Amino acid sequence: MKDLLTVEHVSKRYANHTALDDVSLSIPEGSVYGLLGPNGAGKTTLIRIINRITAPDSGRILFDGHDLAPEDICRIGYLPEERGLYKKMKVGEQALFFARLKGLSRRDATARLKQWFEKFGIQGWWDKRVEELSKGMAQKVQFIVTVLHEPRLLIFDEPFSGFDPINANLLKEEILSLREQGATVIFSTHNMSSVEEICDHITLINRSKNILSGQVDDIRHRHGSNLFEVAYRGDEHSLRQAIAASCEILEGAAEESVYKTIRIHVRRDDEVRAVIAAVNEAVDLRSFREIIPSMNDIFIRAVNGSL
Repeated sequence: MKDLLTVEHVSKRYANHTALDDVSLSIPEGSVYGLLGPNGAGKTTLIRIINRITAPDSGRILFDGHDLAPEDICRIGYLPEERGLYKKMKVGEQALFFARLKGLSRRDATARLKQWFEKFGIQGWWDKRVEELSKGMAQKVQFIVTVLHEPRLLIFDEPFSGFDPINANLLKEEILSLREQGATVIFSTHNMSSVEEICDHITLINRSKNILSGQVDDIRHRHGSNLFEVAYRGDEHSLRQAIAASCEILEGAAEESVYKTIRIHVRRDDEVRAVIAAVNEAVDLRSFREIIPSMNDIFIRAVNGSL
């Protein structure tokens, strides 16, 4: 599988702040690529560079094997986290306006918009003003105008923000459908469950650097050693004290009937038996089982520097 987009040693600085520090990554064509990281890590800066909104201080972006050029922007669809529609315009009128900016004729744009509006169940809002839309409705409109011109690369920055579970699932299905039709998707989010559901590959950026890249399943298995779920009955504080020296607690106690569960990472292989003994001394131990980590577990460990 060839790469549609390649980021080579990109750095970007603002005054005394380094937004990106020698970041490299490759995005395979026809994949959903997760761009992850905590707030302020540099994700949005990288997205802005890919969209030629700003330029890198060093490094380069390759699109389909050549240096990213102004004419490539028409092949990119971008849905930013900061939504923006003209509130006084009618919904259909505004959608047509954005479609024409993307190079579609009025006839083609109208036909495609009607199809998408019907698919998303908002055909009755064509002649309403944008200010009459709910936040979720407005986001549907922006999603539609992002994908309408069928770009080769789609960039979604927190696309599920503000959506209820039903509409979030609708968007997930559409993103996967777009991938099946040949689109390449960059998906920037903090929602780790969404990453596991739709992403093929990920890059995790933290403190301006790429600290983790690869296929989602490979990463989960590669970093799955010494990760355990403990079911117990007793005092959580006593349990935490008993294992603090040799374990990292990834997820606090959750109630499961009369037992609580907690997820931990044991730092060394040779400490596992001692940890089991310590847990058994501190609380009533029900089970101690190894698990394949979730992307949320890996995200926490990577950002904390313990991966």
